[in-house]
Amino acid sequence: MENALLVGLSRQTTLERQLEVIANNIANVNTTGFKSDQSLFEEYLTSGAHEDNFTGNDRKVSYVQDRGTYRDFSQGALQQTANPLDVAIDGNAFLAVQTTGGERYTRDGNLQLNSQGQLTTAGGDVVLGNAGPIVFQPTDHDINISPDGTITVVEGTARTDSIRGKLRLVSFTDAQSLLKQGNNLYTAGNAAAAQLDLKATVKQGYIEKSNVNAVAEMGRMIEVSRTYSQIANILQQQSDLHKTAINQLAEMPS
Repeated sequence: MENALLVGLSRQTTLERQLEVIANNIANVNTTGFKSDQSLFEEYLTSGAHEDNFTGNDRKVSYVQDRGTYRDFSQGALQQTANPLDVAIDGNAFLAVQTTGGERYTRDGNLQLNSQGQLTTAGGDVVLGNAGPIVFQPTDHDINISPDGTITVVEGTARTDSIRGKLRLVSFTDAQSLLKQGNNLYTAGNAAAAQLDLKATVKQGYIEKSNVNAVAEMGRMIEVSRTYSQIANILQQQSDLHKTAINQLAEMPS
């Protein structure tokens, strides 16, 4: 196969991967606390598609290689809600939650209570405090969540506040090493252990919206689709030229 076809095929492969990333971003434009992904590509130089006696970099063929993705952890817009349990994180921290697979991390502050009075995410995962799960009593009311994550309530007819716990806000030295695990959760993967984040704050009654720019992502999707079609046309032209050359050589008198 000619080098032009190989180069075109490598580019189409990376465009297909890029389209998957963009489609996932668009699908999560309304997901609370979602962080968008961006594609990374690099040039890959290799020898030509045939053996010859030439040496030197001028004989290298330049391909496109899918290097991976990185996450945009920039702050999403804040949206006010009527839920006193909702929190939006201001900073680089994550909420620590307990799942059936172990401890996980999320930016989704759309919180609620389960039947046991435990504070959970919308997906049912138990939110962890510095001393374990945060549990409310049936008579608790006037819930207040301070900027540092301390949760206080008025219990029954008492006029004094009772502390129910403090949100465990954690951060990582290299957040890019976190692995998405579905359900808006991250696992530490090869990242360093989670560390308590004392700089981040929370805002009660708000949630952080997805940081996906829907208009920009739609524009990128159109651009990728057009580029894929253009390369397909070029590859078809190369194939037609190849066929024409073979036919003309076959017609030459012996």
